[in-house]
Amino acid sequence: MARVTCRCGNVMSTTQCPNDVQLYVYTDREWDNILDSGITDPLDIPSPKYDVWKCPRCGRVYVYEWGNSEPVMVYVPEDK
Repeated sequence: MARVTCRCGNVMSTTQCPNDVQLYVYTDREWDNILDSGITDPLDIPSPKYDVWKCPRCGRVYVYEWGNSEPVMVYVPEDK
């Protein structure tokens, strides 16, 4: 997955690296397991369980399971 259109109409893409769309989110337990594994090279850190994208225009957060093109969760910011 490299390109998704947000519900607000903004086209989000992760084709450029670095980008402001894709977030790397680990649970505390996942991160502890990574730290306990003895990994010394950052390139050896495994991907998190979910692929998380945040729309820079409206702030919606899309949560995907790896390999699935439909989000399993979508979070919409509350009005302030």
